[in-house]
Amino acid sequence: MKELQYLNKYFIKYKWRLLVGVVITVLSKLLALKIPVIIRDSLNVVEQYVQGKTTDLPAVKQELLYNILWIVAVTLVAGFFTFLMRQTIIVMSRLIEFDLKNEIYQQYQRLSINFYKKNRTGDLMNRISEDVSKVRMYFGPAIMYSLNMIVLFIVGFTQMIQIDATLTMYTLLPFPILSISIFVLSREINKKSGVVQQYLSKLTTFNQEFFSGVNVVKSYAIEKEVIANFDNLADTSKEKNIALHKVQALFFPLMILLIGLSNIIVLYVGGKQYIAGDIQIGVVAEFFLYVNILTWPVAIVGWVTSIVQQAEASQKRINEFLEEVPEIQNTVETGTEIQGTIEFKDVWLQYDDTDITALKGISFKVAQGQTVAILGTTGSGKSSIVNLVSRLYDTTGGQILVDGVDIKECNLYDLRNQIGFVPQDPFLFSDTIENNIKFGKATAELTEIQEAAKNAVIHENIMDFSEGYQTVLGERGVTLSGGQKQRTSIARAIIKDPQILVFDDCLSAVDTETEERILTNLEKVSSGKTTFIISHRISSAKNADMILILEDGKIIQQGVHNQLIEQEGYYKDLYNQQLLEKEI
Repeated sequence: MKELQYLNKYFIKYKWRLLVGVVITVLSKLLALKIPVIIRDSLNVVEQYVQGKTTDLPAVKQELLYNILWIVAVTLVAGFFTFLMRQTIIVMSRLIEFDLKNEIYQQYQRLSINFYKKNRTGDLMNRISEDVSKVRMYFGPAIMYSLNMIVLFIVGFTQMIQIDATLTMYTLLPFPILSISIFVLSREINKKSGVVQQYLSKLTTFNQEFFSGVNVVKSYAIEKEVIANFDNLADTSKEKNIALHKVQALFFPLMILLIGLSNIIVLYVGGKQYIAGDIQIGVVAEFFLYVNILTWPVAIVGWVTSIVQQAEASQKRINEFLEEVPEIQNTVETGTEIQGTIEFKDVWLQYDDTDITALKGISFKVAQGQTVAILGTTGSGKSSIVNLVSRLYDTTGGQILVDGVDIKECNLYDLRNQIGFVPQDPFLFSDTIENNIKFGKATAELTEIQEAAKNAVIHENIMDFSEGYQTVLGERGVTLSGGQKQRTSIARAIIKDPQILVFDDCLSAVDTETEERILTNLEKVSSGKTTFIISHRISSAKNADMILILEDGKIIQQGVHNQLIEQEGYYKDLYNQQLLEKEI
């Protein structure tokens, strides 16, 4: 249970609820164990009357009636305490489940972009849902039934040994076999539970990727291949589940067998003692009741052990992510005022997942309010520059200064809060268009939203929808075209009114006429703001205060439009090529 030790803090947090649950459990089981004593006394009274030791039949009937009423009363009160026990312990497990899911989700929020490149969405979802559910069973049913078992065994065994130590010892003979069996089976369950959860993650990931890429699947008409791959994965998962449940299935028959042996021992040994006159018939009946009352707790040992082992396996998977240290950390608690001056000093960046060196000694400075355009071939490092500005990654060499301060010494949340970012692949949520734009500013009024949409040249398109700004988008904004998604993302960035604007090739899906309108509007909107524009079009870069041309992670040209079109190189060639395309 090493991995489950991480959860001890939740026991401390809910200690009073747990303590009340323990007390109620003890009381309910103490009451339940009074019933065999009452039945023993009742049978002994009947035996004395049958043997002629007492002849007062009305007194015997009165005592039997009194005992019956006691049994009913004890059963009702014990049942009420059992209800309260579930209300305390099971509710506690649900509260811990809520806390644990929040803790994992907050950790997901803290983890860096690099983490998400290495892990699949389906696996992340499975650990916060299925694995947490397995762990919840450890806090709820496992603890509750373990308490039941412990209390029943302690109290029941104590009473049994006080009545007849010899019969008790014979009755408990099968229990060492039970302990060894549980130890062996538990190890197998732990091992197989981890494998089952891994395959569940693989299934979740497979389905998530299929649903996200269903357009590609249908376009290539590969539904049969996808179904076949899913069937293979599902069959393997099924086999792993069957292997686990085969081991689990051994528990209950084994428990019942051992309980049956105890009953046979009580019948044989107790019968011989009764015949010899060493004990009364009520004692034999009482031992039968004790053995059968202990049947469920003993049988449940297997189930509880299985729950604990599955929880251990799941918590191990959860701990792998909870123990992950975010690569990007906020080292400054005090606020940082961001003005917008950005300077790169001999910056290098290598992605550890691919070992690709994306930037090699990049140096430039953008003053507050200036616009810098970055051009270059695919893979030249353009997006890497703006990712560093947003501190989605940290440099592997060199230094980035924001307003003269090392970017690592700026408050991370203040920095990102002052950046309006439009990514290369715009992401929209399954919500209304209004709420997608308001994502940049939660308090924005409708007039502000419409103004941002007009500046992004998307307002007219939105008004053509029957629901207007209340149009609910499909997953990832699938309802909109590529250009509409890009323009909605631009509206979301500019409504934020940040000090730094980043446009990462966000006009690639719009026509040149619309691009001109957007750029004209952005020129007004970005006045006084530091702006980064990544593009493959000269039209997007020509009015920038600085143009950087990248190739293989290095700056090969730098200047303004009028300078660069006079120089032989990438910029002039691209300008002439696009000028020719426009004329054609």
